[in-house]
Parts: sequence; C-alpha cells; structure tokens
Amino acid sequence: MAQHIIVTEYNAEWADMFKKEAELIKNILKENCVEIYHIGSTSVKGLKAKPIIDIMPVVRSLQKVDKIAREFEKIGYEYLGEFGIAGRRYLRKGGNERTHQIHIFEENNKTDIERHIAVRDYLRAHKSVADEYGQLKEKLALLFPYDIDGYCDGKDEFVKKLEKTALEWKNK
Repeated sequence: MAQHIIVTEYNAEWADMFKKEAELIKNILKENCVEIYHIGSTSVKGLKAKPIIDIMPVVRSLQKVDKIAREFEKIGYEYLGEFGIAGRRYLRKGGNERTHQIHIFEENNKTDIERHIAVRDYLRAHKSVADEYGQLKEKLALLFPYDIDGYCDGKDEFVKKLEKTALEWKNK
C-alpha cells in the first residue's frame, strides 16, 4: 500500500522525538559526526506537517557512513543511498507510514546544508509564510492522500520560491 499522506497540527513532542533519534544516530556515526540538525516542517514550531521527523547529520565522510549502513538497519532504517540527490545518503524508518527520515551530507556540501537550514530558519522567523505553507500542505494532503508524487508536485513551485527567498534572507 502507498504512503498515506496526513498533515497534522504542530506537535511539541516532535522536538523530543528528534533529540531521542539524534542520540541513536550520534552513537552510530561516532567521530565522523560533525553536527545533527532537526530540519523540515516538524522543526518549525506551529507549522502543520506530515508527522515525519527529518534529521540532517553532517559528517566528515560519506564513505565511512556507507561502511556502517547495517548499523542503521539495526535501529529500523532502510538505507537508500543517494536516492535522487547527489552527495546525500537518505534513510527512512517506518515503511509506508514512515516516522523518520535521515538526510546525511558531508560537511563540505555547503549548498545542501545551507539550503535546509535557511528554509528552517526562515520559516521559524516568518510565521505568515509558515502558515501559508502549512495550509498548502494540508490542502494537498486532502487532494492526494495516497499520491506522494502529486503531493510533492503540488508543493514544488512554493518550495523552490521559499528556498530562494530563504537563502537571500540568510545571506543579507
């Protein structure tokens, strides 16, 4: 069965869920881990979101991460490699009703790291934009309850504009 797309009101427990999972990830990555960020909609207080915790570890070496892929599988993750984004390692937990996603980047990949952090921080600082984004996601979840491609396509233009605006805002 396809993933059921549900957008819910912000849940304060998401921050604790991130912290708990970040500790598990740090224990796997060890000294290769530079930093771990809570990104995505669940990292923005008040933003409606799919209840999936997005986690972005920044590491010294993706090759070292590839060598320990099985360690992530032991804590419930599917290790999917780049999964459409060069220079990333993508992992997900929970199958079709996923609960967590990990996006691992090397510390020298400033473009992707800064993009994710800029969007998160911009949404945290601009409640009206976060509200607009939450309403769009809620509408799309109703239109495409089992069609992740339709849901993502519906957000694409908004997200591209958001990323551009967020990066300009961050680099002022």
